[in-house]
Amino acid sequence: MIDFGKPEDTLRSKVYTVIFEADTRAGRIFDLALIYLIVISVLVVLFDSVDQINLRFGLQLRILEWIFTGIFTVEYAVRLWCVRRPIRYARSFYGIVDLLAVAPTYLAIFAPGIHALIDIRILRLLRLFRLLKLTAYVSEYGALGRALYASRRKIFVFLSFVGMVVLIMGTVMYVVEGAENGFTSIPISVYWAIMTMTTVGFGDIVPHTDLGRIVSSVMMLLGWGILAVPTGIVSAEFVNLKERPTTRTCPECLTEGHLSASRFCRDCGCELPNYADSIEGSK
Repeated sequence: MIDFGKPEDTLRSKVYTVIFEADTRAGRIFDLALIYLIVISVLVVLFDSVDQINLRFGLQLRILEWIFTGIFTVEYAVRLWCVRRPIRYARSFYGIVDLLAVAPTYLAIFAPGIHALIDIRILRLLRLFRLLKLTAYVSEYGALGRALYASRRKIFVFLSFVGMVVLIMGTVMYVVEGAENGFTSIPISVYWAIMTMTTVGFGDIVPHTDLGRIVSSVMMLLGWGILAVPTGIVSAEFVNLKERPTTRTCPECLTEGHLSASRFCRDCGCELPNYADSIEGSK
């Protein structure tokens, strides 16, 4: 977790612990409440896009939207207040996501001239960025991110191999079928190869020759086998993942993310409070 700086002030420190340290009971309750609010607010946006529902419950939906906007605005302000480095938090990924969660509603009011430039629905759809806030409160998202990061080189090699296959097979189909059968260029043929390998098959470009059908059959069989590779890579990294760091904070240097079994701070060497005792004390 990025160190935004835990404040030394008692009140700000307590608020910081609730908002940023999910290992405590209060932190878990706070995260769970935010998850429900985010999901419900996104549902409001989805319902608002349905004309029949909007005509009948438009006023209620707008009221709910402003309630959620007010809650997320207060949350964003409190986050900036309780950290020692508010600018650092505001420029972080989650800080930007928090801002995007509330900005569209205010932008539509304080910049009415923008309606002449873009459809208001674009601003409404930006509110779906609230879904990204879920990644800060659900630990499984972090596990998935670590597994993807750990397997990034293998996935890159795999994607490079797939890119070579579709380029080669697309070029082969360009030569075999030709422009008269819809394969007018190598990029168009590569587009066909990608569709065939992913088993999408829109049907806008199809082979007409026997040799072309044979190549297509090979591409389909390759697709079945290749699509399973990234799943296996990421699954293997999940199995190999070590213990997830907690939100424990060093009382001296305020570094976060120590393991539950750690006895000393990895940065300053200060002795850490017993993890089990801190969890029990927060209940």
